[in-house]
Amino acid sequence: MRVNFGDKLKSLRTAQKMTQQQLGERIGVAKSIVSYYESGDRYPSYDVLVRIAHVFHTTTDYLLDIAKDNVVDVTGLSEEDIAVVRTVAEALKRKNEQ
Repeated sequence: MRVNFGDKLKSLRTAQKMTQQQLGERIGVAKSIVSYYESGDRYPSYDVLVRIAHVFHTTTDYLLDIAKDNVVDVTGLSEEDIAVVRTVAEALKRKNEQ
């Protein structure tokens, strides 16, 4: 099943407990524009798409469903911390496959 951009955006936004207003302020658009993106009535410009990717620490490919893998920014973490993040991610994947 292919996830559309609007559904993916809403999922990322709600997972961060962010309102449409808050996201709009962070990416430089009105709340109503975020609502249009989530409903699929409009799509962001390239510049806004990049800002959205930065807000959610992901890639534009992930947002556009070009790449199936979401990325987690581990910049600044030690190798030990990165190993912990990987272990947790793998455990969650196994849990969700059941």
